[in-house]
Amino acid sequence: MDFIRIINSPYSLAIGARHITVSTCGIPDKIRQYAQEGLQTNLAISLHAPNDEVRMKLMPINKKYPIEQLVDAVRIYVENGNKKATFAYIMIKDVNDSDECAQKLANLIKGIKCYVNLIPYNETSNSAFRKSDKERISSFFDILKKNGVNVTVRREFGGELKAACGQLSAEHRKK
Repeated sequence: MDFIRIINSPYSLAIGARHITVSTCGIPDKIRQYAQEGLQTNLAISLHAPNDEVRMKLMPINKKYPIEQLVDAVRIYVENGNKKATFAYIMIKDVNDSDECAQKLANLIKGIKCYVNLIPYNETSNSAFRKSDKERISSFFDILKKNGVNVTVRREFGGELKAACGQLSAEHRKK
């Protein structure tokens, strides 16, 4: 909180609050606490799944903080100051990219002022996960759109060089 206030201060960097995004894996109590701070910052949540079953495979934190608790906390955050939330959703082939997952995600976040950022997975040699193909991502996108969800697909950078998110670390560990 001190850092955000310092960079937002006109006596420091004067970065506007709406240009600051706090990113989290999703700790509901802390999101609710953050909602009370009165800042107009954005909130990004690494969601990556539409339900507990899938999210527990991807994010161990879900064992302690189930998805419904997380989404309820995000609702409070958004309602408490007209702020926007972003749900990051990495598209992983045959794990979380089905039409059924898209519909469940749309139902889960219905009514929340937010958008979903679909992120093609960056494949590494030390993981069995694979990137969803473009047609699958497009179908997922279309289902969210048809359900009134603001959605984007993140542009990919550096993947072919093994320099995208997660890839540099994987290459370093391999050596």
